[in-house]
Amino acid sequence: MTTIDPRLLQIDPSDNILVARARLAAGEAIEIGAARVTLASDLPIGQKLAGRRIAAGEKILKYGAPIGSATADIAPGEHVHVHNMKSEYTPTYHLGDAKTNQH
Repeated sequence: MTTIDPRLLQIDPSDNILVARARLAAGEAIEIGAARVTLASDLPIGQKLAGRRIAAGEKILKYGAPIGSATADIAPGEHVHVHNMKSEYTPTYHLGDAKTNQH
């Protein structure tokens, strides 16, 4: 059995991402399997991080199903979000893309 930091959740055994069950701060060390990884950035609750190295173009698996593809190599413990993955079932939006309606 793989050891995972109790503040993280692996939803399905085939998932290559983990979900933060608590807010994690940059600089904190987390345990993923036999590796101890130091977080490079803050990770809000509910956000995804790589449970292992994910190569650019590789499918991101959550719930045992692909939810997108990596747009860059992703290191273990790195935040997985719109900056390094592309959704394949919904458009990926950034807050800067939103336009306000003025009436």
